Amino acid sequence: MKVIFERPDKTIYRDGDFTVKVFNENYSKANVLNEALNQARVEETGLKVPKLHEVKKIDGKWAIITDYIEGKTLEELMKENPEKMDEYIERLVNIQTDVLSHQVTHLNKLRDKMHAKISSADINATIRYELHTRLDATPKHNKVCHGDFHPSNIIITENDEAYIIDWAHVTRGNGAADAARVYLLFTLEGKNDAAQKYLELFCKKTDTAKQYVQKWMPIVAASQLTKGVKGEEELLHSWIDVVDYE
Repeated sequence: MKVIFERPDKTIYRDGDFTVKVFNENYSKANVLNEALNQARVEETGLKVPKLHEVKKIDGKWAIITDYIEGKTLEELMKENPEKMDEYIERLVNIQTDVLSHQVTHLNKLRDKMHAKISSADINATIRYELHTRLDATPKHNKVCHGDFHPSNIIITENDEAYIIDWAHVTRGNGAADAARVYLLFTLEGKNDAAQKYLELFCKKTDTAKQYVQKWMPIVAASQLTKGVKGEEELLHSWIDVVDYE
């Protein structure tokens, strides 16, 4: 097997026509099985996702086996062809709106996940209270929310088909939360122009007010803060200041 990608808690390999995601020994079995179940449920929507084949143990470690999708990520294409950035951002939005057009009843609720993230974030109690209150006030939807919708998680094949990968964080809820997270990820990468173009296009194509998406920005910033990524704290704390979005 050839290593494709490594993270502290997992290693992703290519094994012929299959992708093998191997989790470390301490990774929760429940989380592995939940990720596989989510993948299967999303697959049933008809969205272009790698087909789930098997969940098993390899050398004592849990692994999820799916189709290997040959191609380049949208992120790679953006780096290789910066002159096509507008075209790629439009494609990103089109794929995302397709995802959000689906509903899967049995997925975990985005609202519950965000409440848990806010509770565990390293912020003071007053701001946590305001964020919980803001979250409770958001409209309740059941749209499929990828949870980490990023150009690196979209693979474009030679036939120009787009496959969406990495459904570990999928939930059902308000699509504006997913849009706010995409905007946040672009901003954290220093791609402010791309972030603005993305937000404007998403709002235009979905007939959504910018302010509606911006209401979610402090919430997704608090969620990202729990990841503890060095270098992100200052920007995330500035977003969590909810007064900026009133």
